[in-house]
Amino acid sequence: MITRVLFFSVLRDITGSEEINWQMPEGATVADLLENLYRRWPKLGEWDASLLVAVNQTYVKRTELLHPQCEVALMPPVQGG
Repeated sequence: MITRVLFFSVLRDITGSEEINWQMPEGATVADLLENLYRRWPKLGEWDASLLVAVNQTYVKRTELLHPQCEVALMPPVQGG
């Protein structure tokens, strides 16, 4: 299934893209997607502990199942000041 992945802030710099389409097998979770993305962009994995993840504009846990044509947004923590 195709998953649309959006990258925000510094994550966009790491991947060189604002968004990509990523192929994942049926039954994949957010954690599975992240594992795949970290293999492609190892520096992305450095953000793992603080990464915010939303599926279809709702924040989710990494155990969340992905669905065909879903949109996954990856964001670093918000900084204020």
